[in-house]
Amino acid sequence: MGNKTLTETSKFLSYILRHKPQAIGITLDNEGWVDVSALIEGAARHGRALDETLIREVVVGNDKKRFSLSSDGARIRAAQGHSTTQVNLQHVQKVPPERLYHGTASRFLESIRRQGLIPGSRHHVHLSDNPDTARAVGKRYGTPVILNIRAQDMHQQGHRFFQADNGVWLVEHVPMDFISETTIAL
Repeated sequence: MGNKTLTETSKFLSYILRHKPQAIGITLDNEGWVDVSALIEGAARHGRALDETLIREVVVGNDKKRFSLSSDGARIRAAQGHSTTQVNLQHVQKVPPERLYHGTASRFLESIRRQGLIPGSRHHVHLSDNPDTARAVGKRYGTPVILNIRAQDMHQQGHRFFQADNGVWLVEHVPMDFISETTIAL
């Protein structure tokens, strides 16, 4: 399978499994799962050819681990990043490391300084334990900025942290008081 096909399929799956399952006439359960067969059938009805082999290649080969297959391989879901309100992934609460990082673009700093980090259309703010990952995320939106988050301090003050299947840290909100440093990433 070519990289272009895998990339296009990954983008399609992200769109469907995170944001618009109804675009191909499927429904996710409350934890974001859908039968692989229903996904394939829905995609086919809307002109997109998928098969189990291609789906598995995308899941296994995705470096960001965006998707999970059930242990029997019959169901698939996006690991995190849902904007659809019907999905409420049951992530296990975890104690975060001392610091986590959030990648953003410099054009969003004024808004962040006013309200901290908010999830926007998603269910959670996404954080990384790796500043290089945060920098890469920030680059997608413009001039990258890495925000250093005092996650351990937040946790000690009652903020709940979760970790998605792909290692991304999730929290409902990051107040500005816990953003200790903003570094422009060159």
